[in-house]
Amino acid sequence: MRRPPSRRAVLAGGASLAALAGCSTPGADERPTPKPEDPEHVLMRELIADKERTIGLYSTLITAGGKELVPFRDRHQAHLDELRRRFPAAGTLPASPSTTPPSPPPKVSLTRLRDVERKAAALRPRQLADASPALAQLIASIGACEALHALSLPRSL
Repeated sequence: MRRPPSRRAVLAGGASLAALAGCSTPGADERPTPKPEDPEHVLMRELIADKERTIGLYSTLITAGGKELVPFRDRHQAHLDELRRRFPAAGTLPASPSTTPPSPPPKVSLTRLRDVERKAAALRPRQLADASPALAQLIASIGACEALHALSLPRSL
């Protein structure tokens, strides 16, 4: 009389069949899927980088003799300070990967600043979708300030 297969043999055979069928046992070959980055973290990183670039543009013209631009730059610095205060971890977030090679910075002029302000103000309403209510209020205020900057920058230095 033939002996029934042992429990160990049945389990090993079942595992083999599952592997052949494309199934896997829990924990086998499973790698934890990386958690997608919080959209608000991505947004904060973009806002902070944008403010840093804008402050750099203003600083370039101020250094070249445009002292009347100091209040404009200082308002951007206040925005940046508030963004960093609300999201102190932004300094530890990795930079977004760039898909294009860096290009030489364009010449800084009042026209360029006006264009930067206009584009930033136009972008802010689209950014509200990924923001919490408190951040959305800050973004809306920043956008209003940028729109006002675009209109009130001096025509010449």
